[in-house]
Amino acid sequence: MEQGADHVYLTLAEGHEDDARWAYGTGFEDPLHGVDTTVPEGLDTAVLAADCVALADDALVQAQRLAEWLTRAPELEEEVALANIGLDLLGQARLLYSRAGQADGTGRGEDAYAYFRDAADFRNVRLAELPRGDFAFTVVRLLVLATWRLAHFERLAAHPDPVLAAITAKGAKELAYHRQYAAEWAVRLGDGTDESHRRMRRALEQVAPYLGELFTAYDVRDDVVGVLRQVTEAAGLPLPGYRPLSGAGRAGDHTEHLAPLIAELQSVARAHPEATW
Repeated sequence: MEQGADHVYLTLAEGHEDDARWAYGTGFEDPLHGVDTTVPEGLDTAVLAADCVALADDALVQAQRLAEWLTRAPELEEEVALANIGLDLLGQARLLYSRAGQADGTGRGEDAYAYFRDAADFRNVRLAELPRGDFAFTVVRLLVLATWRLAHFERLAAHPDPVLAAITAKGAKELAYHRQYAAEWAVRLGDGTDESHRRMRRALEQVAPYLGELFTAYDVRDDVVGVLRQVTEAAGLPLPGYRPLSGAGRAGDHTEHLAPLIAELQSVARAHPEATW
């Protein structure tokens, strides 16, 4: 197990060697320092805003699911790791919501997007909103979403909008660690006991119906599938198939699980809409 695991970790870390660190976190540097926030001429501001909102919704919803592991993780170290991954995603969501408000001309802040939209108005992919499940499911979902989001962010780092480019360039460094963390656990559990292997197989089967949605809007399928195949092979797990899926979360078509999650997330802000923090 160790030899295969090391191979996966080293390969996935390629290109991020200068960013090695032990802990996760958004850091203290402003990714927008010195960046011109003027929307470049010729860009469709409606498309830019919609893209920022969708990516922010993915991050916010996933962060809320990860927060559910507080006091429930199998070990304190994993509770801290999952909480910090969630904070990374929350930081990405805040920046993306702010850019959406600038791009669409409304001037709305991050709270308006996060707390004062109904669940039907969210545009996150459905995989992010599924219930917490067990630790194996969380590992598989994190591996898939981090791999997919990282591939997309690496492309967006060259976006003509300098703000979106700066947000995604910084976010890509965080996502590389999210992916590595999930890959390490995937190999450990998949190549572990009979019970951990069984749970990982079941988690992959649960995630499989939602994979197709990830490949409809962005041309990252080959990169994502390549990483997932590398990790599952090292873990002795089958790579699930998927079917193309159009619409879904990006079109506002969500599972029954999103509305309760959003209601919980927004409860304090809705109860005290004029409050300041």
